[in-house]
Amino acid sequence: MTAPQTGHADPIAPGLRRILAPNPSPMTHWGTNTYLLGRGQIAVIDPGPANPDHLQAILNALLPDEEITHIFVTHPHLDHSPLARPLAAATGAPIHGFGPPAAGRTAVMHHLAAQGIGGGEGVDHDFHPDVTLSDGEEVRTADWHLRALHTPGHFAGHLCLAWGDRLFSGDHVMGWASSLISPPDGDMGQYVAALHRLAATPWAQFYPGHGAAIPDPAARLAALIAHRQMRETAVLDALARGAADLHALTTLVYTDTPQSLLPAARRNLLAHLVDLTQRKLVHAQPDLSPDAQFSLI
Repeated sequence: MTAPQTGHADPIAPGLRRILAPNPSPMTHWGTNTYLLGRGQIAVIDPGPANPDHLQAILNALLPDEEITHIFVTHPHLDHSPLARPLAAATGAPIHGFGPPAAGRTAVMHHLAAQGIGGGEGVDHDFHPDVTLSDGEEVRTADWHLRALHTPGHFAGHLCLAWGDRLFSGDHVMGWASSLISPPDGDMGQYVAALHRLAATPWAQFYPGHGAAIPDPAARLAALIAHRQMRETAVLDALARGAADLHALTTLVYTDTPQSLLPAARRNLLAHLVDLTQRKLVHAQPDLSPDAQFSLI
């Protein structure tokens, strides 16, 4: 599939336009999808990176009778949230999100962060929403209605936004790749639980933070759940051969991963190991950290 042209407001559904930000990379695919929802009072979902050209593209997309009244951020990574504040300054629209970067972390993730164990993959540490949204909270205008779903995993405070039977899925569900889960910002147990939660609803379509729309959400969710189960099984099988550290396990488990992506693979594998230790299936010696020796219990 061909990438959309950056900077253009492309209609992708009635009442919905997408503007692709100019930030392609191995972790962002074509770049960040910024969505404009509505026809009068406009909601901007994931304004994107701090790029003045992208800011201008969002403002230029407005028709004469339109104004941006709401800004939503699915999570505070540098490819999703930094443009929210300049956009708010330009339009007066409040920023909606789950909270600052550490909001929603579990006790074990707070413990890892306190030890200085960081993922830090592009966290927007300056992010703070004007309006905090809790799970199930609704925001509506005469033109559109969104319901916030707290879907931690890729990020502790990650939100998906339900628009009827369609979902703005952020980085929780993408069609072109699985999500990076990097502790302490990411949590594998919560991620898989949120996938199962989403799978309980018959969605019509997903609009992800990167890549094309997902026309069969049920199939994609099932594939992502199966993928994580496959990785978990591979970790347990590797540990059945004996104790190993994170680097050795990455080589054993991620046999099909290019060298350039192995650092991200190690973060995903650490997330699996944190989850498995919490479930009392794996033991970390001397304590839970990226430098530990891991073994089966």
